[in-house]
Amino acid sequence: MKRLAAAVLALALIAPLAHALEFRSVKETGVALYESPSITGKKLFVVSRYYPVEVLGTQKEWARVRDATGGIAWIPAAALSTQRWLLVTAERASVHASASDTAPANFIVPKDGVVELVEPPRAGWVKVRHRDGSEGYAKISDLWGL
Repeated sequence: MKRLAAAVLALALIAPLAHALEFRSVKETGVALYESPSITGKKLFVVSRYYPVEVLGTQKEWARVRDATGGIAWIPAAALSTQRWLLVTAERASVHASASDTAPANFIVPKDGVVELVEPPRAGWVKVRHRDGSEGYAKISDLWGL
């Protein structure tokens, strides 16, 4: 009985890890997202390169994904990259020289712009990189894809 209880406890502790969020980005511009996992399915919309999505599951060569609006669609798995990009959801995101509101702003990214994740978030901030190579720290509350 003790072994069974220990096994149940171990599974209860491991189960949340199995549902960890998996974010990916789109590899190239002009990739269609579909209503079903088939090239003959209804096209819902087209996304650009670097667009971040959350992978909810996979089925053969397809990935079921959610975007920042909460929309769910299917995308060919080959169109996804493991490179992490974050979407600006605030009106604008100021990217600072250090993780502080009082630090000078290195650059500003408008709403729906993307930045690359450089380091994991810490204390409400995340280190990011612009496509031009500029780096800095943005508030995680201004971004989606973490």
